[in-house]
Amino acid sequence: MEGLLRQPEWRIIDQSTVGRHFHALQSFGTDDTLCASVGSGQAPATARTWVHHNTIVLGIQDTKLPFLKEGRRFLEERGYQSIVRNSGGLAVVLDEGVLNISLILPETEKGIDINRGYDTMWQLIQNMFAEYNQHIEAREIVGSYCPGSYDLSIAGKKFAGISQRRLKKGVAVQIYLCVNGSGSDRATLIQQFYQIAKKEQQTKFTYPDIVPEVMASLSELLGTHLTISDVMLRLLTQLKNNSDHLYAGQLNDLELELLPGYYQRIIERNEKLDDM
Repeated sequence: MEGLLRQPEWRIIDQSTVGRHFHALQSFGTDDTLCASVGSGQAPATARTWVHHNTIVLGIQDTKLPFLKEGRRFLEERGYQSIVRNSGGLAVVLDEGVLNISLILPETEKGIDINRGYDTMWQLIQNMFAEYNQHIEAREIVGSYCPGSYDLSIAGKKFAGISQRRLKKGVAVQIYLCVNGSGSDRATLIQQFYQIAKKEQQTKFTYPDIVPEVMASLSELLGTHLTISDVMLRLLTQLKNNSDHLYAGQLNDLELELLPGYYQRIIERNEKLDDM
């Protein structure tokens, strides 16, 4: 599992402190841009970190909810904007207590098996919090929002979810880490969203029945207050341990050229959502 974490060099692009004016749509456009540059060999393996203010990120299936407009209106009334992402999964909560990490890796000639991508992120998180001697499992937590086979949990309570985006021989393995705050409060918000957006109507797709008690933040699970900065330091330590050269960087010239196009694509996808 350590294989993909080990890279000749790691570039870190830290956007965790950019603030409220950094829109989540920019994040997904940026990851697509990085997939294209890293996949073509024009940039090294890159870790990007990001935090967004009160945003609900919807999955493609969420856009098919029968009363989606009502659900989005409810979220807006609660102070959350909602967008739809271009990677898999269902609705998740982003706020100042949630750190997102994207590992953008080049596909080798044989390609990166999808489970190997997930395992790499799982291993990274285990390494980051090894000192707490807590068993971090990767399995679906029924009752969580955006459930999947690589939900990360401690003692049956989910604190993170992993997704992947593959584009032009680049792989973005993305995780949201609930660092602090109440995991169950976040889950309650998504529970209420589905109750409003689906009601009792039968749908072809089975949406999760949220059980707020099965979700928690790392601070709650580890019994210590963690900040985004604390977790960033742990991430940097692990990346440094797994490369000959770790450096802070920004988008290169190619990426700055590619970004507007990828950003526009996700804007257009979300404009369609507004028309629904």
